[in-house]
Amino acid sequence: MFYDLNVFKSAYAMATHAGQRQAVIARNMANADTPGYQPRDIEAFQKAFENSGREVAMTATRAGHLNGFSSPKPWAEFETTPSGDPNGNGVSVEEEMLKGVEAKRQHDRALAIYKSSMNILRSSLGRA
Repeated sequence: MFYDLNVFKSAYAMATHAGQRQAVIARNMANADTPGYQPRDIEAFQKAFENSGREVAMTATRAGHLNGFSSPKPWAEFETTPSGDPNGNGVSVEEEMLKGVEAKRQHDRALAIYKSSMNILRSSLGRA
């Protein structure tokens, strides 16, 4: 009866997306002084998961990790538009900080959806 609930899949996918975006942003900030480095980003959550029939499976970050799949991520990573830095580096630390805050808010939103759904599920079972 209470198996395969899409709200939990969506919350998991949103949190995973936010975590992956935070990793990309952190890589951009780590390379802020690397000559010729161009910042990257991943596509928006809504665009990546607008196909509601998509299955969300665990993925492995290294061989044998969590017995997950090493398949490509369901979102596309792309280069953002470069700024005019003299050394050819396109990273703006200020922009990356704002993107990081946005990713944290998305992750917090996913956790709030998950917690709220758990509370509703517990209430429906008569447990508070």
